[in-house]
Amino acid sequence: MFSIFKKKKDPQHSFASLKVDMHSHLIPGIDDGAKTMEDTLELLQGLQRLGYQKVITTPHIYYELYPNSSAIILEGLAKVQQAVKAANLEIEVAAAAEYFMDEHFESLLEQEDLLTIGETQMVLVEMSFWAEAPKLHDYLFRLQTKGYTPLLAHPERYTFYKNDLSKYEDLKNRGCLFQLNLLSLQGHYGKGVQQLAQKMLKADMVDFLGTDLHNEHHLESLFELGSLHSTEKVLKNYTFKNHKLT
Repeated sequence: MFSIFKKKKDPQHSFASLKVDMHSHLIPGIDDGAKTMEDTLELLQGLQRLGYQKVITTPHIYYELYPNSSAIILEGLAKVQQAVKAANLEIEVAAAAEYFMDEHFESLLEQEDLLTIGETQMVLVEMSFWAEAPKLHDYLFRLQTKGYTPLLAHPERYTFYKNDLSKYEDLKNRGCLFQLNLLSLQGHYGKGVQQLAQKMLKADMVDFLGTDLHNEHHLESLFELGSLHSTEKVLKNYTFKNHKLT
């Protein structure tokens, strides 16, 4: 266990100032993230070495592909917590969910059956990478009327907005918070996404940084990101709210 990164040096610039990662897919076997508990422990050990003290993992709830429920996620979380304790990892693990905004999400919203980030009322939401959710503004409004705060996952990856920051300003004005993927800063999702991520940072639009960690390849890229001076500059020059989730 933990063989892949055993010989890899810890990154020069850790993410310790963030303290908490609040977007990942580490409950094994329920979405496109970790496949086995051994995978989960490997990834959590990697996050610990990157400087994180706590992980709020967020499995997909996307009915057509990953028909998870609050009960499935919490049951999986309990098993992960038991495995973390048995492996003597010194990292806290909690769970929420990443909700795809569709009709199923709408029904969960009406039932108020939503897992929130930490002890806040933030709900992590996403939409297709190809087009805006048809009822996006309605969903954002209804979340807030029920006392939730919408937190949009990886807004820099919604390239259908074509780098138009006014689209993002409108969402911010509607009460939506933004979580940017760390790997977007490395160019992991393409140059266009990287450029938009940098523009959003400079415009002070980013509230949280998340790993969106799914697998060993992502973890390897995070270690590489931690070796870049530009990473240290981002963590020093911008203020993020991750640490408030401890």
